[in-house]
Amino acid sequence: MALTTVQAKTVLKENLLVEAESRGHKVIIDEPENMGSTDKGMTPVELLLSALGACQSIVAKTYAKKFDVELENFWVELEGDIDTDGFLGKSDVRSGFQEIRYTFHIETNAPKERIEAYKAYLESHCPVGDTIANTVHLVSSNVVVENPVK
Repeated sequence: MALTTVQAKTVLKENLLVEAESRGHKVIIDEPENMGSTDKGMTPVELLLSALGACQSIVAKTYAKKFDVELENFWVELEGDIDTDGFLGKSDVRSGFQEIRYTFHIETNAPKERIEAYKAYLESHCPVGDTIANTVHLVSSNVVVENPVK
C-alpha cells in the first residue's frame, strides 16, 4: 500500500477548549477548571493515552484470528508521567511524557505462549505506539495570519 496522508483540524473555541475534526468526526479537548478552562473534555495528553490504547485494541482485534486467539474481552489500562512544569514554563524539563506504561487485559482461553507472541505482534504493529516510540519528523510548514474583516 502507498503512503497515506491523514488529516485533522483543530479550532480553539472558548477558554482552552479545542474542537478537533477529522473525516467529519469531532472530538472536544479541554483542560480542567484549575487550568483556567471548563473541563468539558479530555486533555490532549489524556487523549494521547486514549489514542494509544484504542490503537492497541484495534490491532488486537484485527490480528486475533491470525494468532488463533478468541477474544472474550480486551482492554488496556494506561498511565504516563509528565512534569507539568515544562508546559507551564516553570523549568526546562521536557513538556511531554517521560514514560508511558500500559497493561493489556485479555480474556481468552488461548495458551500463555500464544498470547505472548500475539502481544509482541500487536505492540509492533500499532501505528500510534510506533509513532510515540520512534522519532517522527514534526514539521511546521507555515503560519498564516488571518486578518479579521473590520
